[in-house]
Amino acid sequence: MRLHFDLHRSGCAWRVGVLAITIGCCLVPLHAQSAWTDLGPAPIANGPYTGRVAAIATSRTKSNTWFVGGADGGVFRTDDAGATWRAIGDAIPTTATGALCVHPGDDNTLWVGTGEANFAHHSRYGLGIAKTVDGGVSWVVHGSTEFAGRCISRICVDPKNPATLFAASTPAGGFLPARSAAREHPLRNGPVGVFRSQDGGEHWTQLAGGLPTGTAATDLVIDPANPSTLYAAIGDIFGNANNGIYKTTDSGASWSKLGGGLPSGTVGRVSLAISPSRPQRLVAIFVNPASSSGGSATTRGVYLTDDSGATWSAKTAAGSFQSTYGWYLSVAAIHPTSHDTFYAGGLSLRRSTNGGASFSTITPPHVDLHALEFDAAGRLVCGNDGGVHVSSNLGSSWLARNDGLGLIQLYAGMSLDPARPDRVWGGFQDNGSCQRVGPRTWSSVLGGDGGCTAIDPSGQRVFVESQGTGNLYRSVNGGGSFSRSSSGISGSDRNCFLPPFAIDASNASRMIYGTQRIYESTNSGTSWVPISSDLTNGATAAIHGLAIAPSNGRFVYVKTNDGNVQVTEDGGTTWNKRLTGVPGWVRTTRPFAIDPGDPRHAWLAVGAFSTSFEGGARLLETTDAGRTWVRRSATLPDTPVHCVAIDTRHSPAFVYVGTDRGVFRSVDGGEIFHHYGDDLPNAPVIDMHIDPARSRIVIATQGRGVHEARLLARDEVFARPTIR
Repeated sequence: MRLHFDLHRSGCAWRVGVLAITIGCCLVPLHAQSAWTDLGPAPIANGPYTGRVAAIATSRTKSNTWFVGGADGGVFRTDDAGATWRAIGDAIPTTATGALCVHPGDDNTLWVGTGEANFAHHSRYGLGIAKTVDGGVSWVVHGSTEFAGRCISRICVDPKNPATLFAASTPAGGFLPARSAAREHPLRNGPVGVFRSQDGGEHWTQLAGGLPTGTAATDLVIDPANPSTLYAAIGDIFGNANNGIYKTTDSGASWSKLGGGLPSGTVGRVSLAISPSRPQRLVAIFVNPASSSGGSATTRGVYLTDDSGATWSAKTAAGSFQSTYGWYLSVAAIHPTSHDTFYAGGLSLRRSTNGGASFSTITPPHVDLHALEFDAAGRLVCGNDGGVHVSSNLGSSWLARNDGLGLIQLYAGMSLDPARPDRVWGGFQDNGSCQRVGPRTWSSVLGGDGGCTAIDPSGQRVFVESQGTGNLYRSVNGGGSFSRSSSGISGSDRNCFLPPFAIDASNASRMIYGTQRIYESTNSGTSWVPISSDLTNGATAAIHGLAIAPSNGRFVYVKTNDGNVQVTEDGGTTWNKRLTGVPGWVRTTRPFAIDPGDPRHAWLAVGAFSTSFEGGARLLETTDAGRTWVRRSATLPDTPVHCVAIDTRHSPAFVYVGTDRGVFRSVDGGEIFHHYGDDLPNAPVIDMHIDPARSRIVIATQGRGVHEARLLARDEVFARPTIR
């Protein structure tokens, strides 16, 4: 199965060519085009940083030409060594990127493995392998059957016969219950492992012959001198007896598992690098198995072979450089001309210049490394949770190359400053809580993983948080300075990675905060008291989404990450379980939208592919505070819905939803939805706000930052073809 996407437009509709599939589409007359405006960050001024880079490829002949793949930001290209960037992959139907591969003789031919293979909660599923032969003007997506619902960790091209390619694939997602969206993908149970194409990537066949076919292939390298020899890293992050390194010398027809000094027993993720100048030398990183909660994945060891994998020696001087996150952070590289210089990366970066006898720490300005590549000039290009950094002296010093590279992953919890229209706040993946200070420039006020944000009507009280229970901070001077604001919240409570909180629109001194129970503050966060018992089903679950009714703060809606929807109508004295078994993505902290004039009228976004819940409902509506619900997603595409906003100035209300495939709008109260707006990358839309005073909608994406568009009138509708 393959899809063809052309970035050019004819008139006002996308030109979409179809090969071997059927595309259902509805073109509605366009009376006014609502183009989205990118508000950044591109970049965050502190650093400067951008979002997570999961993959890098460099030209074999042009030293200044690099390609990067954002974890969920799509593909960008630079031809001036990172001074400027341009997006070239926005016609691909997903921005989730796990691997890049450049044709050895043509920089305009590029393969993109979709789906990020780093196993984080927010690592999104892929749709196949995309290919361009014209530098990104048009793309063809191949391998939908073989790869959709999973992720690509590596693509290798035969340098002597570029029609032959190999790809490694893994399951999508990270730890339960965050995997639920990927697990409900229609093709989620498809095979993973190593695949081969012999026609330039158009058709793919899974390889067996001694190679495990049901275990994640976390890395893959090809011998540049003898391309029929490949090495595959099989590395299920939770540990598997099949994990290890496998070798083929006949282009994948048969494989053997290597030993000769490699770790025995159960291991987790495995990463590989091969020396371009001396292919007999390989470096491998082995990680201990991850626990079910994401810990324990420490560095098992760094191993080196000089005889093509027959024997291996442990390089103990490398030490531990992954903390307990080796399931997420593991990458190796060998210098292109000096085989004794190699790198092992994770939370930090280790370098050896003497074949592993000793190591030094040369971590770039931002931690959490995912990609290391050398360009044609011998510069080391690093992709990390802060974007791209480059070194021209083997890593002794680094230069950020993030200007114009808009790859930020927002967590749900964006806020608009009511006193300063241009000021937007948001929590970013591994880049803190930030505020917009320029057209596409933002500034960080709190490090780590930024979470929920909230601003009171005066614009003076700003609340932000970082990961973990009680890491809530308050500013009383519009964001000029912050202090902790979590007195009374128990540090022993269970919590989601980023606990949700909200300000009562009818009483700005009142707030609520969610762990496994609800806390309330009536003094703007100075102190907190619990107003509920455990609202989950117990064990390890916690609250991941909540909302206060704007017109009556006694109505509070809560969603837990084990599927409960709980509602109180009396300010927390009594709680009623209105739904159970609701799937969803735990990064979505605002799955509800409540009618500003009626506290019993609410909408719920279901951020999963589930077919078992409410007949596959993606969007639900209640008019009786959750006692009954009506499905409102029949005309939406088959994709998770992460957020919902309603504009009740119209009758019936206009309903907006954010999905994995953009924003959709209904002008008839949720009966029929059409794709809304143009020029929006295919990144997940995880939060949105209607700003009627300025006639705009502002959205947060998981991979391409913040965007805004005008609110259009009822007859101003644009719908692009919907792929079903």
